[in-house]
Amino acid sequence: MQPPAPLDATGPADPIATADRDSRHAAIALATTLPSDVVLYLLLPMYGSAFGISLAEAGILLAANRLVRIAGYGWVARFYARRGDRLTCTLAVAAAAACALGNATLTGFWALLPLRLLWGLCFAALNLATQVLATSAAAGAAARSGRSRAYIALGPVMALPAAAVLSEAAGPRWIFALLALVALGGLLAARRLPARPHPGISAARRGPARPNALDTWSFLEGFALDGLFVIGLSVLGRDVLPGAAVVAAGVLLALRYGAEIALSPLGGRLADRWGAERLLVALSLLTAAALVGFGTGWLWSCAAAIVVLRALQLPLLAPIVAHRHPGPDRVRALAARSVWRDIGAGLGPLAAGMLLPVLSAPWLYGLPAALLAAAALACGHGARKPPPGGDRGAGHR
Repeated sequence: MQPPAPLDATGPADPIATADRDSRHAAIALATTLPSDVVLYLLLPMYGSAFGISLAEAGILLAANRLVRIAGYGWVARFYARRGDRLTCTLAVAAAAACALGNATLTGFWALLPLRLLWGLCFAALNLATQVLATSAAAGAAARSGRSRAYIALGPVMALPAAAVLSEAAGPRWIFALLALVALGGLLAARRLPARPHPGISAARRGPARPNALDTWSFLEGFALDGLFVIGLSVLGRDVLPGAAVVAAGVLLALRYGAEIALSPLGGRLADRWGAERLLVALSLLTAAALVGFGTGWLWSCAAAIVVLRALQLPLLAPIVAHRHPGPDRVRALAARSVWRDIGAGLGPLAAGMLLPVLSAPWLYGLPAALLAAAALACGHGARKPPPGGDRGAGHR
């Protein structure tokens, strides 16, 4: 027998309004902690000597937070399911602030590596909470996911250009002390999240499954857009604009998150109207073309196109996964997709750090672009097969 719905002053709580509110608070908690990570992506490759590391070590550090989630997402998902959103996100926000302070004070690869590993688990918890709460009500899940991405992007879009300009004037290290204070502000949002657990997650660790088309797409998107593209933007931009590379890259990365604010809600609404899988295929094919152009010398124009296309794609994955895995299994399935994205995004900086000095950019970006297009077409082919029960597919009405 189901427990009665909680009452407010006017009667039973509206589940859609509750989902909107909880999704917004989780997104704000992530928005306050994310700047300390994205600013590191901007400054670490360009100011490696200030942190006591080489370019190759910078690639490893930028990959480490994602690679640890490959092993840690299962543990994070089970902790989240048992303890609920409030405690999980509160601990994650507090630990993220400590990581930001460490980035401001510690020097050298081995000192910074534990901070990157801890941040990886913090992000896993916060990211999982935003996806689960955004899809907690089926009605409007894609639009809610788009709004969530817009809230998350608010922190980086303000922090990146400010960090770029301030680092040119006074160096890169002290900026992270300010970002630690910003991260602590996320505790206000985390404490307003629901405390209830999410039942239905098996305590047993599941063995690795053969990746499907959606897993492959998640891996390649993480590899190309969250790995190769971000590092390449800093390194290639330094060659194109040697006197103002950090400012140009910082502004463009900020525009990447600004595009999420403007376009991710639009992507969610389009997915609710036309179907998330169909939109995923179209946007991925355009992204693949832009990646080819980025690698062949159309650096800033194609980078701007990638920024726009990525923003439109971000709200699509969670509703697709939630539709294919309804009920309590949604938490596990969302975590599994995030693992595949993290594998790709973790390998991307490693590949960029090692291959950009020795491999031509057209090959480095052209091959992942072709594979991303093929994976997107495979996702579209799978979407035409009706799921069990005769549903039409995520996002179709």
